[in-house]
Order: sequence, then structure tokens, then C-alpha cells
Amino acid sequence: MSEKLSSEQFPPKPHGSAAAKLPGLIFCSGQIGQGEIKAATLTALTNLKAVLELGGSTLEDVAKVNIFLKDMDDFEAMNSVYTTFMPTPKPARTCIQAGRLPGGETTAIEIECIARA
Repeated sequence: MSEKLSSEQFPPKPHGSAAAKLPGLIFCSGQIGQGEIKAATLTALTNLKAVLELGGSTLEDVAKVNIFLKDMDDFEAMNSVYTTFMPTPKPARTCIQAGRLPGGETTAIEIECIARA
């Protein structure tokens, strides 16, 4: 059975937890960013880093990242933040345009990941 992770900063929600931890792995729920894409990306990545740390993991342990953009035209601007924030070598990654994201019209990005625990 997995351990569900939450904290004061990332309280449990009726529909899910901030992360689920299995032996050797941590699955982080999507973290959103709102507003201008560079600031939104930084917010989402900073929160994702905090969730990883809650589970005893780090950005260096990330194996796979999924990025959901409201608008694929934001791809280059998002990458300018992502490439400086994430350690090298970069994890495997998928990026798609989701169109409509949780949090309302101002949500520009959602990022989730799987990491070694």
C-alpha cells in the first residue's frame, strides 16, 4: 500500500494527495502556476520541489516529468525557466497543450513527476 503525503502547505484534498509514496518511488500530483508563463512555471516547479522534499526526494531523483500547458505558444518561455531550474541531466519529459487546467482561466501550467524515493 502507498503512503499518501500531505502537509500544511499541501493539505489533503477530497480527490487526491500531494504525492503517493511506494517503496523506492514517489508520484507527485500536478502543481499549477497561474498568470504569466515564466512566473507560473517557477511557481509550479518550486511547489513540485517542496512536494518531493516532503517525501524525502529531490529534483535530482526525478525520472519523468509531465507538463500540461494551457497554450503551446508558451513552450519556449516555459523551457527557459525549466532548463535553468531542473538539474542536469534532465529527466524524461512529455509536454502537451491541455487547454483547460484546474484553478480557473488564469492557470497557465501544471507539472507532475515521478521520482526515486
